[in-house]
Amino acid sequence: MNKQEIYDYLRERNIWFEVTEHEAVFNMEELSSLELPYPEADAKNLFVRDDKRNHYYLITVKGDKRVNLKDFRKKNQTRPLSFASEAELMSVLGLIPGAVTPLGLLNDQERRVQFYLDQEFMAVPGIIGIHPNDNTATIWLKTEDLIAVIKEHGSQVCMIEEV
Repeated sequence: MNKQEIYDYLRERNIWFEVTEHEAVFNMEELSSLELPYPEADAKNLFVRDDKRNHYYLITVKGDKRVNLKDFRKKNQTRPLSFASEAELMSVLGLIPGAVTPLGLLNDQERRVQFYLDQEFMAVPGIIGIHPNDNTATIWLKTEDLIAVIKEHGSQVCMIEEV
């Protein structure tokens, strides 16, 4: 799904969202230079794989958090982890670097990716800011709606407290 298809998909389901169009951003530092309506709801997304390339993980946390992959591995009992390649990102989620988002899971027809979401996104106001499969916009939606969309697709959502 491209950006417009994501918008249409959300509208078809009567899901509230706001769009902030912006220049292409490729990391959290670039995103932080933009004026955004809900900066506390920005999400950082890491697409990683295990050392055998058998399992893929999307880890979505608050934008100001750091993710320690060794700690994540221990807590979630995975094999050693590293960042997936650009080719794997395109092959599995249909995304380019800088555009990683939980909405990319809608492109994962084989449901190969395990999704881990930071529990803090559930706290009031319960909003998350993510890319609509394109890094030239950020969409703001209710975290519970994002979870429902991902589950409706057939992907599992695992909530995490610390990373």
